[in-house]
Amino acid sequence: MLNLIWTGFFIAGFISAIVQSFYLGNSGIWNEITNHLFEAATNAFQLSLNLTGMLCLWLGLLKIAEKSGLTEIFAKALRPLFRIIMPEIPSNHPAIGSIVMNMAANMLGLDNAATPMGLKAMEQMQEINSHKDRASPAQIMFIVINASAITILPVSILMYRHLQGATNPAAVFIPILLATTCSTVAGFLAVAFTQKLNIFNRTILLYFIGILSIIGIISFYFCSLDDNQRIAYSETFGNALILSFIAVFLIFGLTKRINLYETFIDGAKEGFQIAVQIIPYLVAMLTAIAVIRYSGVLDGIVMLFTKLFALININTDFTPALSTALMKPLSGNGARAMMIETMQTYGADSFPAFVSATIQGSTETTFYVIALYFGAVKISKTGAALPCALFADLIGIIAAIIFSYLFYAGV
Repeated sequence: MLNLIWTGFFIAGFISAIVQSFYLGNSGIWNEITNHLFEAATNAFQLSLNLTGMLCLWLGLLKIAEKSGLTEIFAKALRPLFRIIMPEIPSNHPAIGSIVMNMAANMLGLDNAATPMGLKAMEQMQEINSHKDRASPAQIMFIVINASAITILPVSILMYRHLQGATNPAAVFIPILLATTCSTVAGFLAVAFTQKLNIFNRTILLYFIGILSIIGIISFYFCSLDDNQRIAYSETFGNALILSFIAVFLIFGLTKRINLYETFIDGAKEGFQIAVQIIPYLVAMLTAIAVIRYSGVLDGIVMLFTKLFALININTDFTPALSTALMKPLSGNGARAMMIETMQTYGADSFPAFVSATIQGSTETTFYVIALYFGAVKISKTGAALPCALFADLIGIIAAIIFSYLFYAGV
């Protein structure tokens, strides 16, 4: 499926360029697409280069956590759940610890820590994958949960709304949390359905209740703060967590009397190797995304949906935010740019800007996540990962629009 979509992006962009050039008189479209195509290839390499430092840092620290037994302690907390949703992973396998730490970092909005931990988890799962070019059921489940990860602290979105002059920047906090929860639950259920997992298992239900309770407590706490406090606390809490992670890793390593420096270097070397491996996959995906974006295909889809919703008498106030929705699965930077553009065009306190920000926080960048994680372990056959992740995106976007209508009235 990924092969067809990747090829389709280029073909759709090419057809769009022909239509615009010969029928709409926009001969400059060829130059625009080609320039952005080459720029995307360069950016893919630059992105991998920028990611190298973070990979080396966090994989070095993760190596310390593994050697000291800290990841095993984290793994014990969710081992009963993983026995059910990822049964092919042995209960004592180190991948479970890496998966748990990745999910925790994702939930707390620590992207620079979550990605290296996730890549490490993929490598560890690949060790027990009997078909090296095909995604295992556990890898598919992991990818879909990552691509729809619950984000409790959407710090960057709150800051962008603040910088654009929103009267109440943190008003999107609860809608985002609810929408991203819907996205993650939908992704999990989609994979569970394809893999025929028993979702009504008592263990799964207990973990779901526990996770949702934690989200509810955090939501209640942040709702009790005023708007400025939410932004300040979110940013401070996120940065404090990063340094706390590092301190805990090092202190725990000291108690186990391991050579922290040498262990860190061993892990950091793995980060450099992964960064090199993912370059071709990022180049392939980001160039295709550049073609589909700058050829005008996405703009055409937004116009089509707007006319369709108007035709069937559905309120179209949210449709200016669809550009963010269409871009979100493709490019994080592109979706962010669309969100900011919506704020600047309609006003930071407008309903389209509110919807756009909620959509931005509702899901992850699916195609980037799939290219990055599967590329790191050289998997070309991704199975149900992409359709399940896109389904989660769809549910997350629909939920974001619905919750925006419910909550915007109170802004």
